[in-house]
Amino acid sequence: MPTDLNPRTLSWDEVDPARHPFDSGSAGRVVRSLGPARRVPVRPNLSYGDPDRRNWNWNVARPWADAMSHALAEHYGGWAVGWRWAHDEGDFDGGPVGSWCCPSHSVDTPEATLDRVVAGLCEWRNWLEQLARWFEAYPLDLTALADQRILWENTARNLILHVTDRTGCGSGWYGHCDQVLTWFLARRHVDPEVAQRLVTQAVGGRFRSWTGPDRVLLDDIAERIAESLRPEDVVGPPASGPLPDHLRSWLAVRAGTAWEDVPDGGGDGPVVPSRDGAAESIRTFDSAVDAARGEGLLAALELVRADAARGAALDFELLRGWQQHVLGTLRPPSFRTLPAFAKSGRERYGIGPGTRQLLDACLAESARDGGRLLPLTARAARVCLDVCFFHPFDDGNARSAFLALVFVLAREGVALDGVSLIRRFSVPADDPKSGLIMARSVDCHLRETRQRAREQSH
Repeated sequence: MPTDLNPRTLSWDEVDPARHPFDSGSAGRVVRSLGPARRVPVRPNLSYGDPDRRNWNWNVARPWADAMSHALAEHYGGWAVGWRWAHDEGDFDGGPVGSWCCPSHSVDTPEATLDRVVAGLCEWRNWLEQLARWFEAYPLDLTALADQRILWENTARNLILHVTDRTGCGSGWYGHCDQVLTWFLARRHVDPEVAQRLVTQAVGGRFRSWTGPDRVLLDDIAERIAESLRPEDVVGPPASGPLPDHLRSWLAVRAGTAWEDVPDGGGDGPVVPSRDGAAESIRTFDSAVDAARGEGLLAALELVRADAARGAALDFELLRGWQQHVLGTLRPPSFRTLPAFAKSGRERYGIGPGTRQLLDACLAESARDGGRLLPLTARAARVCLDVCFFHPFDDGNARSAFLALVFVLAREGVALDGVSLIRRFSVPADDPKSGLIMARSVDCHLRETRQRAREQSH
């Protein structure tokens, strides 16, 4: 899947300032050098309640902000996507940034918009640097827990107070609070999975939006975190044995998913959307990231639809023909020959003598099968994840997965008027719910597309 633009998923390793250099003095120059800075949309002179204003927000301003997040992450690292994690009901709910609100309010004139991007980036970075200093307030050591529990408790309590102060305890503020507490434990060498579990158990869902914790709740959560720690919670050495293979994990998830139970997108039959969601997504996101990227993907999209119209069978050869346009290479790229990595190295996709043939077999299942009538939404979602987790190319796999999904829909006369849920969020290869999550995203877009198409026809 694409770079995850949601800062809620970031780990401490991904945001630790010690690992990721940043010069605030050059941030303005860097932001203005990125592709999205050359295509900043201008806010229309419309009231906030005007439907055209809402459409502009979702179809123009928000994809542009996503493109800027993508470009910043490419330049600085994934930590930079937090630049727009605004207070209250902003882009991601309950964040620590006050310089940015949301595309509808914060995208204005190009210069004012870019100033807000720079301010949000620097504000987010400053917050991370403050957190790093607070994490180091005491020389905490899991091997000395018996003598240090009060220090662990004090640090946890102070961090909760810092987060409540920074976020203002608005909508969803507790999500970032949980994240900060998990970051703190991970920084002090608690295993990240253990840290997440301990924080979840200690908080117990007791934080509320628009409400700060009282002293009793604050003390109880901090004490529970400190008392639950054990010396054996320390991060251990890498496990011996074979390296993880998330392609194999996905294939197990794939086999165990009840694809036949997926919602069907509101019915069968072709649908002509009121707008070309795939092309608009490319123009507003990919072209904003880089003009050549957008041109290549639009050329590939045209080829995808031509192949779908002639009823082509989906296999790797078809994918690589599209990918030549996606990557702008002289010839179609070959199947990878080495293990691949994604999600900042958290996922590793193995390779073997039969990997390409196995991909072809999976892709072939995207066609309508009279023996097992799976919903189109299920087949489209599944093929998208197949391409993501087989990761056949050295670059551009998220775009290839998106095109494969568009192809499966187009082959049955279906196009979508929006694709944001499909293109902007990633799912883990080993999560048993990943297939259903992606299928529900396709279902949501397809239902909305059918509804709007019907409304337009009346």
